[in-house]
Amino acid sequence: MREALFIKQNTQRWKDYENLKAAGPDELAESFVSITDDLAYAKTFYPKSNTTKYLNGLAATFHQTIYKNKKEKTSRFISFWKYELPMIFYKHRKPLLYSFLFFMVFSLIGALSAKYDNNFIRLILGDEYMNKTNENIAKGDPFGVYKQGNSFLMFIQIAFNNIKVELITFVMGIIFSAGSIYQLMLNGVMLGSFEYYFFSRGLGWQSILVIWLHGTLEISAIILAGGAGLILGNSLLFPKTYKRIVSIKNGAKDGLKIGIGLIPIFLTAAFFEGFVTRHTEMPVWLSLTILISSLSFIIWYVILYPASLNRKTHHNNP
Repeated sequence: MREALFIKQNTQRWKDYENLKAAGPDELAESFVSITDDLAYAKTFYPKSNTTKYLNGLAATFHQTIYKNKKEKTSRFISFWKYELPMIFYKHRKPLLYSFLFFMVFSLIGALSAKYDNNFIRLILGDEYMNKTNENIAKGDPFGVYKQGNSFLMFIQIAFNNIKVELITFVMGIIFSAGSIYQLMLNGVMLGSFEYYFFSRGLGWQSILVIWLHGTLEISAIILAGGAGLILGNSLLFPKTYKRIVSIKNGAKDGLKIGIGLIPIFLTAAFFEGFVTRHTEMPVWLSLTILISSLSFIIWYVILYPASLNRKTHHNNP
C-alpha cells in the first residue's frame, strides 16, 4: 500500500485517538493495540517517513497515559520476604550449607590454633582488645567492653561495619568463590580463637549467654553472606547450560537478593549488641529466650520454611 493511501485511510482514526486520553482503561488499551499495529506496519514499509515518527509519538503518548499512574503493588515488598527470598534460600541450599561447613571448619582451626599457640589469640584479636579484656576479667566484669560508649552510636557503628563485611564477603565471591571462602576463614578463625579464650578462662557458659545474644544473628548472617558469595562464584565457574555471562547475571541477582535480605538481620544484631548485650547481668532465662528465639528464627526462615514452601509449590503445580 502506498504511504499516501495508508495515511488517507487512517487519518481520521488517528485524530480520534488523540482525544482518547480521558477515555476508560478498556478503550485506551484497545486503541493502544490498534496504534501499535499501525506503527509496526509503518516501520516495515515506511521506516524513515514522518508518518512513522508521528505514529511512534502517538504510541508513546498512549503508553504514558496507560502506565503513568500505575503503582507498584504494595504486596511486592511483602512477597519478597514471604516467598521470593525463602525460595532463593531453598534453590541455593547447597552453597549455603557449604558456607556453613567452611565456617565451622575455620572456627575449629581458630580454636585449636589458640590452644596450641599462646600468641595466636593476640595475633588475631589484637593486643589492645586482649589487654582491655584481661583488665575487665581482673575486675570481675569480663564483658565490660560491651558497656562502653553510647548505645545508639555503638549500634550505628556496628551496623555499618557488619553490612560492609557482608558486602565484601558477597562481592569477593566473584574471585572464583575463593574470595568469599577467604572472608569466611577470617571470621571463622577469629570466632574460634575468641571463644576458646573465654572457655580457657572458665567463662565459656557466660560468653554464650552474653556474646551470643547478638552473635547468633550476626554470625548466621555472615555465613549466609558467604553462601551468597559462593553462589556468585559458582555461577562463574559452573555456568551449566547457560552462557557464562547469563549465568553470572543470574548468580549475581540471587546473591544480591540474599545480601539485601540480610540487612534487617544485621540491623537487629547491631541493635542487640548496642542496647542489650551491655546488660551482662540480665537473668539467664531472658538471655536464653533471646538466644534460642534468634536461632529458631534462622533455622525456620532459612531451612524449614523454604522447604515447606517448596513442597507446597510443587503440590499446587504438579
